[in-house]
Amino acid sequence: MERYAPQEIEKKWQEKWQKDDVYKTEIDRTQPEYYVLEMFPYPSGNLHMGHVRNYSIGDVIARFKKMQGCNVLHPMGFDAFGMPAENAAIKHGVKPADWTYSNIENMKRQQMSMGLSYDWSREAVTCRPEYYRWTQWLFELFYKKGLAYKKEASVNWCDTCGTVLANEQVIDGKCWRCDSEVHKKDLSQWFLKITDYADELLADLDKLKGWPERVKTMQENWIGRSEGLEFDIDVPALGEKIAVYTTRADTAYGVTFVALAAEHPLMEKILADNPKAEELRAFADKVKAQSELERTSGESEKEGMFTGLYAVNPFNGRKVELWVTNYVLAEYGTGAVMGVPSEDQRDWMFAKKYDLPIIVTLRPKDRELKLEEMTEAYTAKDGILVNSAEFDGMEMHEALAAIVEKAVKEGFGRRKVNYRLRDWLISRQRYWGAPIPVIYCDKCGEQLVPEEELPVKLPEDVNFEQGTVSPLAQSESFVHCTCPQCGGPARRETDTMDTFICSSWYYMRYTDPHNTHKPFAADKVNYWAPVDQYIGGIEHAILHLLYSRFFTKVLRDEKLLDFDEPFQNLLTQGMVIKDGAKMSKSKGNVVSPEEIIQKYGADTARLFILFAAPVERDLEWSDQGVEGAFRFLNRVWRIVAHFEDAIREGIDDYDHSTLTAEEKSLRRTLHQTIKKVTEDVGERFMFNTAISAVMELVNAFYAFQEKTVHPGLVREISFALVKMLAPFAPHITEELWSRMEGKGSVHDARWPKFDRAAIVEDEVEIVLQINGKVRDKLTVPADMEPQEMEKLALAQPKVVELTAGKTVVKVICVPKKLVNIVVK
Repeated sequence: MERYAPQEIEKKWQEKWQKDDVYKTEIDRTQPEYYVLEMFPYPSGNLHMGHVRNYSIGDVIARFKKMQGCNVLHPMGFDAFGMPAENAAIKHGVKPADWTYSNIENMKRQQMSMGLSYDWSREAVTCRPEYYRWTQWLFELFYKKGLAYKKEASVNWCDTCGTVLANEQVIDGKCWRCDSEVHKKDLSQWFLKITDYADELLADLDKLKGWPERVKTMQENWIGRSEGLEFDIDVPALGEKIAVYTTRADTAYGVTFVALAAEHPLMEKILADNPKAEELRAFADKVKAQSELERTSGESEKEGMFTGLYAVNPFNGRKVELWVTNYVLAEYGTGAVMGVPSEDQRDWMFAKKYDLPIIVTLRPKDRELKLEEMTEAYTAKDGILVNSAEFDGMEMHEALAAIVEKAVKEGFGRRKVNYRLRDWLISRQRYWGAPIPVIYCDKCGEQLVPEEELPVKLPEDVNFEQGTVSPLAQSESFVHCTCPQCGGPARRETDTMDTFICSSWYYMRYTDPHNTHKPFAADKVNYWAPVDQYIGGIEHAILHLLYSRFFTKVLRDEKLLDFDEPFQNLLTQGMVIKDGAKMSKSKGNVVSPEEIIQKYGADTARLFILFAAPVERDLEWSDQGVEGAFRFLNRVWRIVAHFEDAIREGIDDYDHSTLTAEEKSLRRTLHQTIKKVTEDVGERFMFNTAISAVMELVNAFYAFQEKTVHPGLVREISFALVKMLAPFAPHITEELWSRMEGKGSVHDARWPKFDRAAIVEDEVEIVLQINGKVRDKLTVPADMEPQEMEKLALAQPKVVELTAGKTVVKVICVPKKLVNIVVK
């Protein structure tokens, strides 16, 4: 065999795989199905190393499962709508569609160069009309179910992107996409009622046994379910009651002020005839301009203004001041909170700043708590009530239940479940997205576009000048239409949908990608889905993963599918970093996948990126590591070439009993490797340790290159080695398989099974220690009992010599490993 030439081998096999359509998958009910999926990419133009890692992980799982006899679905597509295409249109004067499709073509070529086992016949591209027709159809389904609605709302606005953002897309007060500061703006927008499914989304997290706990915790915290008390506080001067929500009813007797959000609906009534109206309005406007992060952060300054009005605490009749503050938000709870400085640090800071009263209502179980000695709020999770009327002396949790009962019984309070989760804002004031299929008629009102007229296609006569908001609104051909109800003149909705709508159901479209009558057929989606193994970044824990779960539950309720959750198992891979930082052009630390593949081949790139770190951890790029992976593949190539004749001579069903002791040891190493690689790949996704085990096997094989080895054993090792390496390095193994005259493709071959009898060791070497220090080594039967090990160890001449005149305190025996004799 000539030298290893990856560029020639990889080109040859990629062309053959494509020509033979080897990765096309159909329903086959004689095999267990397995759906493996990596999160599809945005077509930005080029793959980066994060993509290479993500796709390599998925490809190993797909190939491994296929070799185990599964009918594997492994599709790919592109999440193709979004701002970057529109920005390119503004910057370069190209159409978003042209820019997007050009990038898709390039990235698809790069994916193919990696040797990925995708069924490209199932490709889903979200910006194609044949895809977004069904995105619009699903919007209409949600609308008909009462889950899609439009309302005036204070929304998150990003000036840079020129569009609104859902709460989930605001990260630390900044836009998730461009990192610009986000501020509030009042607009009429479309929402999906994800809150209707809040309880189920929360409860079903327990079903997701194959998800990282970290991701489930992030979703649990985002949904933010809490049980508490909502009670009414009178504001006599207004003749109104203010509803307040609290999870700490046990502190209700410590209320010394009520804090309102600047957006509270009673603000206008508060300002009427108020001598401080101008000052209060200015303060409220200032607060509204602040970001949510700024207002809610524990570190930010708490600000407020006394309205001049008083409220009455219904528990004790105490009159307390009514304040407008910057740390209460209208979207959470009722937009009003009870101020209890003694038990809430935020309220403590506020009360200290404005010299408001503080009443201690809770003390530790073992001591008194004096206000003059306190330097911060008492926020412990247990304690005894004080200054709380008839509840004095009660334990706080017992008192909480009793105080809630009092409020409910006396009619001024209600038990209430509250959520942090808010409805999903889906309107976007941009062009490059799926148009919302709604028509407005002055006579008939809001109308859905008839299903037979879907898709509502994006027009081409739009303006992409910098700063243009909602380009669709400028397209006369798009805006003006006919009312489907009365046939009169009407106007189209000019907002498009959040791109996360498109990605909330794409994994279902893969199961039936060419259906022109519905998004997917029930029998096909129920055969393939839910996804058995999903792979992607932790950054999608709340956005994409939560939305996809919501979509699945709605479609299940509509009997379009019969499962509750979209992704049974989730693997969140770490980032690829270089020089201690995430790869980016600005840092100058980007490594091009294409350059690595051109220089070393795709198999080397894949092998390195899977070997360099456990999949869930960040991976530090190493040029030396890449070269090491390349050297290892060369080593595999050479050892198979060296034994080429023996491989052909050997037979599969040979007599193992004729092997020498040395050959049996090598065969034991082989089957121990098969066992480890099978478990590491199939159960734990520990690809790095699996590859390491294969490397050790190759080293053991190399030790026999100058020796005469049984041809049957050579053949057994070579075939198993190539099979085990096949999911990681598909091209070199396909080439070696064909040269070894393996039947068909190595990727269709059955995964090797380990021989339990071969793994059993007859003898093992154990260590003899005295007081923890190694003094000798001993070969013993592998199944020797601890009592026999102890007897044998104490009889060894060296042990007898070193323990002479000393007292043996105890003997510790670890079967197959060591005997430690403790002496004094």
